[in-house]
Amino acid sequence: MEDQKGFKISQYACAVLLIVSSIALVAYQVVHIDDVASGLLYYVAQSFLLAGSIFGLHHYIDIIRKHYKN
Repeated sequence: MEDQKGFKISQYACAVLLIVSSIALVAYQVVHIDDVASGLLYYVAQSFLLAGSIFGLHHYIDIIRKHYKN
């Protein structure tokens, strides 16, 4: 059980760091070159997609567990 809790924390940390890093990269490009490259926009989209999948999947699994416990 303890290993599973550590795994969950690492997943959440990964999701949050992806979002923070994408926002930081966009802010850096806007400040320094006044533009956002298309490759960076793909990175931002994939970061938000992965982070949303991590949080959404965990919520979905919790709903299923509660359904089968009753």
